[in-house]
Amino acid sequence: MPEYATAHVRIARPSRDLGAAERFWVAGLGLGVQYRHEADGTPGHHSLLMVGWPDAAWHLELVHDPAAPVEPRPTPEDLLVVYLGEEAPDALVERLEEHGGTRVPAHNPYWDTWGVTLQDPDGYLLVLSSRTWSSFAD
Repeated sequence: MPEYATAHVRIARPSRDLGAAERFWVAGLGLGVQYRHEADGTPGHHSLLMVGWPDAAWHLELVHDPAAPVEPRPTPEDLLVVYLGEEAPDALVERLEEHGGTRVPAHNPYWDTWGVTLQDPDGYLLVLSSRTWSSFAD
């Protein structure tokens, strides 16, 4: 379906603590808040935080239902990879750590060779890859 190749993608995940998640993704990585909604106590209503870079073809939606919280259950292969095209700057890695991230070894050693892996406050993994990306269809 090549006609959808430029479709926007939303990656949605549960979060234990939207404040901690915001510190990591916004103050740490530098994503912008695209939308925020606080639950008003109505059953079934969720608090959510949408973050991303302006004009990117994706954004991350972090959701918390205070009445029925869902525990995040990331696996070692649940990765969000950002292809930087250069080594991850030490200042960026330090900023992510200062804002709730933990540098961890990758489950797949490929990512230790080609990047830095950090665990966010909910346990999901962010890889800052030194590689670039181009579609294999080129």
